[in-house]
Amino acid sequence: MHWGNKETEYFYKLTPEAIMDAVELYGLKPTGRALPLNSMENRVHEIEIENPKSKSPSDNFVVSKFYRPGRWSIEQIQEEHNFLRDLIESEVPAIAPLFIGDDSVFLHKETGLLYCIFPKKGGRHKDELNDEEIEILGRTLARLHQVGKKREASNRVKLIPSTYGLGNLEMIEEAGVLPSHLRETYPSLVKQIVQLIDPLFEGKSLQRIHGDCHWGNVLWDMSDPEQALPFFVDFDDMVQGFPIQDIWLLVPGRDQEAVQKRNLLLSAYQEIQEFDYASLKLIEPLRTLRFIHFSAWITKRWEDPSFKAAFPQFGNESYWDVQFADLREQYGLIQESLNPQYY
Repeated sequence: MHWGNKETEYFYKLTPEAIMDAVELYGLKPTGRALPLNSMENRVHEIEIENPKSKSPSDNFVVSKFYRPGRWSIEQIQEEHNFLRDLIESEVPAIAPLFIGDDSVFLHKETGLLYCIFPKKGGRHKDELNDEEIEILGRTLARLHQVGKKREASNRVKLIPSTYGLGNLEMIEEAGVLPSHLRETYPSLVKQIVQLIDPLFEGKSLQRIHGDCHWGNVLWDMSDPEQALPFFVDFDDMVQGFPIQDIWLLVPGRDQEAVQKRNLLLSAYQEIQEFDYASLKLIEPLRTLRFIHFSAWITKRWEDPSFKAAFPQFGNESYWDVQFADLREQYGLIQESLNPQYY
């Protein structure tokens, strides 16, 4: 699906009328009160609705999500929503959008934007987890990955070196954002890294995963005073990938404490399903691909004023100097990890 300037203009200047209209199309009755929520990629609002059957404060609100033009096709978004519905049906804690029949993403006729509506669910972030909570998180993530294997998502991107490495590099080069002293060395380094790590990804089966499973996308349901339970949010970056991607993002550190926490999480994970310990060798390659992907993501969005405000350093040579240094460090770490004596 191709988008023009008209849809982009509507996206930047989304009106309250368009938001309320989208909610009403679901058969809901908004009160007129809406609160914008923090989202770099989409336009998200919490909307108060009339709900005589409300059993909790959250029942009086829904969340509308208007997708950035050109980011995803309707088929890709529907695959994300199908994954969420599969999780709910398997009683894995997540938040699925509201469905009308088999559809959950719709084209708003007035703006030409794709949108959906989510129920509101309360939850809290946790900065630190005790051992029991780490184990609960491990078992919950294993259940998510079990569901992820049940269905394909052929329209979603594959998290492999050719896409997150070379594909993102191509876009960075075409945008002309690299400073002159790195226009040859940065691409050369990325290509060397891809050549080094590509064999590690061969022969491994891809499946639906969260894809962006960092701490910020895990909330804890505190409604049970005896035991808080985790649930996952923001499946925008759902990909075809490997379970280790979600695991290393939850425990990203390299020090001994991080290794102990990861081992504890994996021990609980294996109570639900097997884990391929050989895939631990993908952690540093995946971390490296995430660095490249992050720079490409900002590059794509650089014309959006909110991105220039959020990442003012991006336009400076120092940003790319740091990125290049980080990639060189990663290259060395990966070379070291491929030494047979490393594990």
